[in-house]
Amino acid sequence: MANNNPMGAISSYLTIFSVVMGLMGATCSSLHMMSECKKAEKGSVALYIFGDSYFDVGNNNYINTSTLDQANFWPYGLSYFNSSTGRFSDGRLISDFIAEYAKVPIPAPIMQPKNEEEDNYVNGANFASAGAGSLVQTFQGAVIDLKTQLNNYKKVKFWLRNKLGYSKSDKILRSAVYLISIGTNDYLSTFLTNSTLLSSYSQTQYVQMVIGNLTTVVREIHKNGGRKFGFLNLGDLGCLPGLRMLNPPNKNGCLEEASKLAKLHNVELHNLLLGIEKKLKGFTYSLYDFNRSLRHRMNHPSTYGFKEGKRACCGTGRYRGIYSCGGKRPVKQFEVCKSPKRHVFWDSYHLTQTIYQQMADEMWNGSHRLSGPSTLKALFQCL
Repeated sequence: MANNNPMGAISSYLTIFSVVMGLMGATCSSLHMMSECKKAEKGSVALYIFGDSYFDVGNNNYINTSTLDQANFWPYGLSYFNSSTGRFSDGRLISDFIAEYAKVPIPAPIMQPKNEEEDNYVNGANFASAGAGSLVQTFQGAVIDLKTQLNNYKKVKFWLRNKLGYSKSDKILRSAVYLISIGTNDYLSTFLTNSTLLSSYSQTQYVQMVIGNLTTVVREIHKNGGRKFGFLNLGDLGCLPGLRMLNPPNKNGCLEEASKLAKLHNVELHNLLLGIEKKLKGFTYSLYDFNRSLRHRMNHPSTYGFKEGKRACCGTGRYRGIYSCGGKRPVKQFEVCKSPKRHVFWDSYHLTQTIYQQMADEMWNGSHRLSGPSTLKALFQCL
């Protein structure tokens, strides 16, 4: 619908102008850092990963939780691993591809039992937990929340110092890249549980709580050595099959209330990074527009090699939005599509390996103006 309100047009223009100018300022700052960096050898920069099911490679296999927050059963992993590793996809995740491009071993789950004599954590570690949120209350007791992930990172720092000494361990942590995907579950939980948080706070207040906790964790990682960060913003939550199906049958669109929360979060995340870059010494980052990238593929699947952009490959019900993939959750009935690579969505809330690889390529190279102000490739090329 056309906007004939001149003041509205001016307001929209000013908003776009301020965002562009903010990005230009951030880009100049990050480019200045990159121009002064010491080039790293391939495979010499560690990768530490925080977040939720978009990055969990099996941590929840080792904690006391339910199958709602686990994916260590068929058909998860069918397209690549020929077994279920705990990844919420038919194959590899974004973080797996990023590790491959950076020439570093795929960081192992922090909860996985390890041989203490090996050089654990030197090349990185994965702290992510499916179902985790920025808020401790999000699926509390069933997941490893972001604050606990931070504490696990501090334990890794302690281990590295004991193993390698202060100088070498600090160099590893300072040159490492920190990949973070968090926030989705803080909002999904308000629709999928009996949570009353959104009745106690306005949407803006709730988003600020989520971003506030993330800010604290980023500052703590920085305080403990982190300098280079990669972030994903949130997808259009109301368009996930598991929420899209909550609309009445006569409505085929996305669940607008959930989508609005994602938009508010993404604005606040953008503002956070612009502000924190100015305050934290040496802080530089890459922010990937996961939201825009996913929307393009949902709405124009054939452009990206997909046949189905809205209906999940695995599950049941409308859009296969009932979270039953694998038959080990409360609803046992499920179907699996014949060709996961032709689907954007793997299950009710997660994506296929094919789209994860496309997104990893965009994050690595910074293509289509979806990633900035730095690319992940640039972050890995600097010590």
